[in-house]
Amino acid sequence: MKLLAVGLLLSLASGCSFLLPRSQEMSASPWQTYQEAQQAFDRLVPGETSAVELREMSLDPATNPNITILNYTDVLRRFLLSQSISLNDLDEGVRMCVTAKTSCKGFEVNQKVLNKQRNGYFLLDLLGFKRDTHTNGWAFSGLILIKDGVVIYKLTGGQPSIVGNESTQNPLGPLQMLTSKMYGVTF
Repeated sequence: MKLLAVGLLLSLASGCSFLLPRSQEMSASPWQTYQEAQQAFDRLVPGETSAVELREMSLDPATNPNITILNYTDVLRRFLLSQSISLNDLDEGVRMCVTAKTSCKGFEVNQKVLNKQRNGYFLLDLLGFKRDTHTNGWAFSGLILIKDGVVIYKLTGGQPSIVGNESTQNPLGPLQMLTSKMYGVTF
């Protein structure tokens, strides 16, 4: 029994990063990568692509749960951020949408995949002395404006690759965490 306890203690002290937490933040999405989402938007042709085709491409709120429906005032707020920008400064598709008022709507697509994995020594992490977290993933955003059942404007952006590392060191370990929780004081 002592041998088992010593073996367990040594394995905990030596690493065991497989015991550390992992998390994944993922929007429900028909696309597995940023490139797949971008390719879906690349197939859109303003003035030609219909609302029915959007549904077939999973670019419709009925088939993709992470699409926000925008009315023309939402579109106005996104494009006319200040008084120095006039309607004439905007793309023709945006102008058509704003002037069409209720005959126009927009779809805002936001898709994200974010994986977080803690690395390092299990015991140091568990006791709060040292935590290393590696983050990777992607985030895509797109905007589609539709007037009378036809796409009149599209715009995409986002982060094709998200990579980050976070390292936290608490020299006092659990004592430091306990003090910050009890008194709201961080060191």
